[in-house]
Amino acid sequence: MDASLLSLADRVAALATPSAVHPAADQIGERVEAWARDQGLVLGDRDTSPLARGRFDRLAVRLFPESAPERVELVARWLVWVFAFDDALDDGPLGGSATAVDGLYADLLRAMRRGHARPEGRPLELAVVGLWHDTAPQMSLTWRRRFFEHMEDHRSGCAEEAVNRRTGRIPALNRYPGLRRRAAAPFLFDLAEPALGVELPSDVVAVPAWHTVLNGTADLITWCNDVVSYPKEAGHGDIHNHVVLARGMYGFDRHEATGWVLDAIVHRAAEIEAAVRTLHAGLERLRLEPQRRAGVTAVLDRLLAAPRAHFDWLMESGRYTSLS
Repeated sequence: MDASLLSLADRVAALATPSAVHPAADQIGERVEAWARDQGLVLGDRDTSPLARGRFDRLAVRLFPESAPERVELVARWLVWVFAFDDALDDGPLGGSATAVDGLYADLLRAMRRGHARPEGRPLELAVVGLWHDTAPQMSLTWRRRFFEHMEDHRSGCAEEAVNRRTGRIPALNRYPGLRRRAAAPFLFDLAEPALGVELPSDVVAVPAWHTVLNGTADLITWCNDVVSYPKEAGHGDIHNHVVLARGMYGFDRHEATGWVLDAIVHRAAEIEAAVRTLHAGLERLRLEPQRRAGVTAVLDRLLAAPRAHFDWLMESGRYTSLS
């Protein structure tokens, strides 16, 4: 892990306090690993499998330290699935073909809507059908539509990255955050609601300040991730990394580019703080009934705690650590 990232704990209030861990963390981790192996997503020894070394259960137990264990486990399984999908794009020819990415995603979405995988379906397809079966019934049609919209965003982001890889097109630095958010599975944020047993009212989701907070949180998470994953992605020639793009745009060396990204994270965190104040004022105007307001507050609390939970996960995960 890049040691310079640790300095953010002194510069960003949202990253200052270590995240709590669910008391059933060990049991959740064991069940998630067993599920991942049963689905064919994790193969081989735990210490050599890139997916197993990621310990995505540790991220879930930090994101939702007080939720029911089965809800946290569901989030952890979604995280494993997303990173398995990411590996399928990064570690083979699939990630360089927008047509292939689009076709794979079409198969996944059709299977989810059908409620069953094709007989010849790959582990990714089989697993996502089960995940959707365990997630959707407890949620409204409105929530399910929003989730699918965010899956479509993910689909388009991954396809755009595939075009960039094939053609050598370099994203403009000012356009990169939007692409990065789409390619980082934005539907994962929707899982806060089933994890907490609540659902956001549509009028809250439509508030501009909510989107600012949501997008800003995604930026903090993905930009911190880019700092840590830089050696791996630069080594593979992948341009979809904030540090890589800053080096190319400004002619920085690695240290200078990393510092530039860290400064951007500090600035983005300040924007989120301002948006939260605006959001609270907007929520007052909506005059939500107490139960619904409590649900919104619970989701917002977990959203604002997510960057530090991810920060702590980066320090204990083997996702970006070389086996050598």
